[in-house]
Amino acid sequence: MKVKFLVLCTLLLALTGCDNKTDKQTTIKTVTIEHAQGKTDVPDNPQNVVVFNPATLDIIDALNIPVTAVPQSDVHFPDFLAKYSDKAYTNVGTLFEPNYEVLSSLKPDVIIAGGRTNDVYNKLSEIAPTIALDIDSTNFLTSLTQRTTQLGTIFHKENEAKKLIADFQQKIDQLKPKTANAGTALVIMVNGGKMSAYGSKSRFGFVFDQLNFKPATTFQEAGRHGNAVTAEFILSVNPEWLFVLDRDNAIGNKEAQSAQQVLDNELIKKTNAWQHNHIVYLDSTSMYIAGGIQTYSRLMDQINKVLQKSANN
Repeated sequence: MKVKFLVLCTLLLALTGCDNKTDKQTTIKTVTIEHAQGKTDVPDNPQNVVVFNPATLDIIDALNIPVTAVPQSDVHFPDFLAKYSDKAYTNVGTLFEPNYEVLSSLKPDVIIAGGRTNDVYNKLSEIAPTIALDIDSTNFLTSLTQRTTQLGTIFHKENEAKKLIADFQQKIDQLKPKTANAGTALVIMVNGGKMSAYGSKSRFGFVFDQLNFKPATTFQEAGRHGNAVTAEFILSVNPEWLFVLDRDNAIGNKEAQSAQQVLDNELIKKTNAWQHNHIVYLDSTSMYIAGGIQTYSRLMDQINKVLQKSANN
C-alpha cells in the first residue's frame, strides 16, 4: 500500500508540475487586422517581420519599422527603398515566388503579403500569421490612410502614422489650387514600345482622383493594365499635360526602347503637352514597383515643381 501511495503521489506531483508550467506561460497579445484576404490575429508589435508587398514596405519604411526579410531576387527597388537590397535583410525569393524553405527557417512573427503574392496567401499563412495590406486604387486616399493607421497600431507607431497621414493630406491640399486651372491631363505607361493609358479610379488615377487634374478623356474600364492607345489617339484627345511611366525602366530592362524614344514622333510633337513642355516623366520604379505613401508624396513634390516652373514661364 505504501508503494502504491508513493506512486500515486509522484503522478500527482508530475501532473501538478505540468499544470503550473502552463499557467506560467506568457499569453501572447494579438491584434486583429482586417485586410484584403479577411481577418487575422497578428502578434502585438512583432519583431521578426517579413514584407513581400513593396507598397506596404514603402509605408513601413516611412514609419521606421524594423524589417527582417524581403524578396530580393529580380526585384528593382526604387532609390528610397534601395537599402532593402542589402545583405542585412534576408532574401525570401521574388515578388511572385516566395522561398518557402527560407521563410520556414526564419520563423517570422508576421508575414505582410498582398500585391503580387496574393495567389500564394494560403501557403504563406501556413508558415506565420499573414496579412495582405493592399491599397484599393478605387478608393485610394481612404485605403492608404487605413493601411498606414493599421501599421501604426500593430507596431505601436500610432503618433507617427497620424503625422504621416496629416503631412500627406497637407501636400494634397496645397497642390489642388495649382491643378485647378492647369488644363487636361493623360497618364500613360510605355511598355515594350507600346502605350497604355490610365484614367480616374485606375491604378495610376491619383492625379485625377486626389489632385483634381481634369482627364483629357475617359475610359469605360479602369483596367489594371490600362487601355491601349496610340500616338494618333493621344493627339486626338490632345492633353495639356502628359504624365509618363516607363515600365521597362521600372523593372530594369535596358534593352527596350525608352519612353522618351517612343514619344519622340511627329504626332506627339503636335500635342499641347509637347508644345508647352508639359511632358512629365515620373519615377517609374517607385510608381510601378512600390506605390505607397512615400511614392505619392514624392510624386506630389515633382508635380508641384513642374507646375511652379510652368507658372513662371
